[in-house]
Formats: sequence, C-alpha cells, structure tokens
Amino acid sequence: MTTAPASILIADDDPVARELLVEVLAAEGYAPIAAAGGAEAVRLAEETSCQLALIDLKMPDYDGMQVLQRLKSSQPDLPVIIVTAFADMDTAVAAIRAGAHDYLSKPFRMDEIKETVRRTLRATRRSRSHKDSALKLGSEQLVGKSPAMVAVYKLVARVANSDATVLITGETGTGKEQVARAIHQASQRAKEPFVAVDCTALPETLFESELFGHERGAFTGAHSQRRGMLEAAGSGSCFLDEIGELSPALQAKLLRALQEKAIRRVGGNQTIPLRARIIAATNRDLARLVRQHAFREDLLYRLDVMRVDVPPLRERPEDVPLLIEHFVNKYGDREGAPTIAPETMAVLCAYDWPGNVRQLENIIHRALAVSPGATIFPEDLPLQIRGSKGAPGETTDSPVMNLKQLKKRHVLEVLDQVGGNKLRAAQILGIDRRTLYRILERAENAEDKTR
Repeated sequence: MTTAPASILIADDDPVARELLVEVLAAEGYAPIAAAGGAEAVRLAEETSCQLALIDLKMPDYDGMQVLQRLKSSQPDLPVIIVTAFADMDTAVAAIRAGAHDYLSKPFRMDEIKETVRRTLRATRRSRSHKDSALKLGSEQLVGKSPAMVAVYKLVARVANSDATVLITGETGTGKEQVARAIHQASQRAKEPFVAVDCTALPETLFESELFGHERGAFTGAHSQRRGMLEAAGSGSCFLDEIGELSPALQAKLLRALQEKAIRRVGGNQTIPLRARIIAATNRDLARLVRQHAFREDLLYRLDVMRVDVPPLRERPEDVPLLIEHFVNKYGDREGAPTIAPETMAVLCAYDWPGNVRQLENIIHRALAVSPGATIFPEDLPLQIRGSKGAPGETTDSPVMNLKQLKKRHVLEVLDQVGGNKLRAAQILGIDRRTLYRILERAENAEDKTR
C-alpha cells in the first residue's frame, strides 16, 4: 500500500517564482497546487486537502499575512511557510507571531526549500508543530536580508518567549548585544528591564558586587546596601557580555546562582530569587576554553541551552549597502542626510570589514563628520579602507583603485561568495545576467591585453 504524496499549496503572483516552486516540489515527489494570488489560495485551501502551504508575502489581493490569518482560522493545524523578497526581522517576528511555521527569503535557494519542506512535514507528522504565543518587537533593529541574517531573525522569533538561557556567539563587532536586545524586545518580558553587564569592564573584586550586589559594611567603602545587576533586572533580561572573560571564582558563583535560581549579595545571608532571563554572549570558543580548563564545562551547559550564531560581515556582503543606508539615516539627521557617491559605495563594498558591523558604523559616522559637502567621496574614508588591495592579478600604480578596478574587484568577490553562480551574483549586484556577462567579458579582454 503506497502513501499519497503530500499536497502543497503554493501562492505567488509572480508566475516565474510560482512555476519554479511547482517544478522543484513536483520533482521531489510532492503534489503542488498553484494559486496566482491570495484570494485564490484561500479558495483552493477550502476546496482541497493540503498538508502544507507556501505563501508569498506581497500579493495584490490578499497579502501573505492575510492569507496566513485566514488559513489559521479555518485550518489551525495547517503549517504555513511565508516566502518574501523583503527579508527583515520585523517581518519574521510578525509572521511567526501570526502562526507561520517557517520563513523563507527570495531569491530561492533550492536546497533550502527542499529541506524546509521536508522538515516541516516531518514535524507535522510527529505532532510537533510550532505554537508561539504573542511576540512583541520593540525598537531594536537588525539590518540585513542575506540568508545568514534571515536565519538569525527566525531564531530570535523562536527563542524569544522561552525562559531558557541563550548563548549568542560571534566575532567582535557583529552586533551580539543588538541580537540580545531584539530577543528581549520580542519576548513577553519586553516591558521589564534589560540590563547589560560587561564582564571585562571591572576587576574581579568589584565585579562580584556589580553582579550580585552587596550589603552595607560588606567591604571597605560599602556604606549602603546595593542591588546587583542580576537583581536589578527583575523579571526582565540580564545580558552578560563576553562571558568567557569571567574568572574561575565568578564562574562558580554564577553557576550556583543559575542552578539554585537565587542569589546572595556580598556580605549577606538572605536568598533572593533570580527571576531574570540570562542571555550571554562571547566572541571566544567556549568549548576550547573548557578543554584548556579556562571555563567550567557545567556552566557552559547551563548557558548554552539555546544558541544564536551571529555571522561576520564578510560572510554576508550583500548586506553592506543596506547597513550603509541604515547608518547614513541614523546619523544623517544631525549631519544633513548626505548621499554616498557610487565610487564610495564600491570601495565600501569591496572592503572585508575585519571589525564587522561596528567598524562599518564607525567609518560611516566618521565620514559624515569629516565630509565638507552633501556627498561622501572615497577621500572622506580612512586610508586603510580606500587603500585596500585589488583583486588577484590586478595591479595599479596608485594605492587607490579607480572605479573600473573597484567594479571588477567587487563583481569577482561576489561571484566568489556565491560559488560562481552568475544568476545569484547578478541578483546580489542588482543587475541582469547580460550586464554581468559584459562586465566579465571586458575584464577578460583587459587581462588578455596585459599578457
């Protein structure tokens, strides 16, 4: 006896995207049902039996959120995946808040579509459909629409309402504190305090008092009772930044507080309930520190219940223009909202940003401050940014590349990032494939002339 193929409803007003999804899912053995818009999707869902729905967010009649609400009202157990070309954290949180099982961004990656559909259907069969309660997103903003950032948005939305501890990992400057604030603001604790603690800012003797508080007379200079950061967070969130820098003694005391869900002020005997959610962050490999006996293994297990990995900026180059626009808008109110010259954008996109988003923000802020006019030119950037090396095989007599060289380098770097996929590279660059081919052909001809 054979099992009937799973019926999958596909709603997208873009015929190319719709036909592509139908073709891919049919080849995987599913039974796709295509709808050219939101109203047709709702009608087909009522007339047929579907096991899954892939709904585009932007459609002319009913948009994806309206279709999602209609489907969840009539078929609460039907898993819905929202698909959008406008990927941001607000959309991801709103979709999952409304009951979406998952969230995919355009342009499509075939392996991601296949795996997401398989995973969703498997979870449904095992009766483990995701059921989030209401989420609330505050003003904290994460910027980017790359697949790596979409994955972060989905994790933020999913972990927000859990009380489990969260460990955020990533290089310095990637925005780990912004992710922690986004988790807090997307949770039911959003109206409670968010308290950030820098684990590298104070010596150990003072840090214990900072974290746990102290009683009057506990040590010299303790003239009055003081609440610590863990207590001050109340029922909110306490963010422990650079947790890998804690001394062994403080690691032991933090572990005890997490195990007992209670704290004691320095010099005190009273047990105070620990009600705050702990979100920790590190730019270090804690597992390696455990092997080196520099970090407690049991504390790592307590912290690493739910993990969010924040990607470095070099792994999501398509987000650089979006971040530049965001920082220009952020600081432009005060500086007169200048524009970025195309050649400046090319320089910024070609740089590899070892300091990640924090470095990019500082560079934009600096450029806005030093630029004499309303347009930011390459000379407004620091030398280490505009004097970066050209593409392999490219030479220039000047430490600053001309626009043609920068364009070639940027195109080649994007191609390298996407494994030579010219269609994907053209989409990231915002040009059609014919234009990309012309750029590559001119680059090859130029190389031939220099041989």
